[in-house]
Amino acid sequence: MSTLPPCPNCNSEYTYEDGLMLICPECAHEWSAAASAHTAGDDDKVIKDAVGNTLQDGDTITVIKDLKVKGSSLVVKVGTKVKGIRLVDGDHDIDCKIDGIGAMKLKSEFVRKV
Repeated sequence: MSTLPPCPNCNSEYTYEDGLMLICPECAHEWSAAASAHTAGDDDKVIKDAVGNTLQDGDTITVIKDLKVKGSSLVVKVGTKVKGIRLVDGDHDIDCKIDGIGAMKLKSEFVRKV
């Protein structure tokens, strides 16, 4: 059984090593074996709430601070429960839908996992 990573271009499992390079025989993509080993653990970004609990997609959260909705007179009140969150990259790392307000992006520092 090969311990080489699959091709990042086409996900073929038939990669082989040629010196310091890894090569995919199906799409002819070549990449560095050292770069492949270095980036393997970088994909796992952990997002935590205000008290340090790890958040995951689909979690239910509670807002811990009154949040003004930009461009509107609406306010997301303390204690508002939000179900089925989705984690995204960026400054506002939570995508969600809040009843009565609609789609929102929230920062994880202003929420707590239920």
